[in-house]
Amino acid sequence: MLEGKTAMGLETKFCRFEEGVDIEKGGVITGYASLFNACDQGGDVVQKGAYAASLKALAGKGRSIKMLWQHDPGQPIGIWDEVREDTRGLFVKGRFLSNVQKGAEALALVEAGAIDGLSIGYRTLRAEKDAKGHRLLHELELWEVSLVTFPMLPDARVQGKADADTDDLMRVLANAFTDASSWLADTGQR
Repeated sequence: MLEGKTAMGLETKFCRFEEGVDIEKGGVITGYASLFNACDQGGDVVQKGAYAASLKALAGKGRSIKMLWQHDPGQPIGIWDEVREDTRGLFVKGRFLSNVQKGAEALALVEAGAIDGLSIGYRTLRAEKDAKGHRLLHELELWEVSLVTFPMLPDARVQGKADADTDDLMRVLANAFTDASSWLADTGQR
């Protein structure tokens, strides 16, 4: 599983989705950074409405969700012009800043299909465990949406960019990360 926490308690989830990330002319990118009611490899299930209060609060303050490279706050690569919940999940639309070196590099990598994952950085405000042991995420404070190398959902892919060999490799990598995460949890190092 690819999941992490920063020193400030910010959680991250690496996800890639079936409908994927699309790039339009001028470096415009669209996709879903999170899907509702989909259990990830860490056992978390984001509930519909989980982002609503956070998005409303940010809009009220005139602030926006950051577009980062690999969750690195020192590497902004673009601007999310639209971040909203719909019936499916957290939809994002933005543009790469091609006059920023890392933004131009990220655009080239996404266009080539080398990078196709989206990942959210957030803080859990309200959650509960269900009968199956899944963590149901009811309210999240969303900080950023990153472009990432390794997404959390290995079976999902960007349209027209993944092939069977890539899918097999992603499954192997995801299983290795899941095993490592379990080991860390068992040894109390998580």
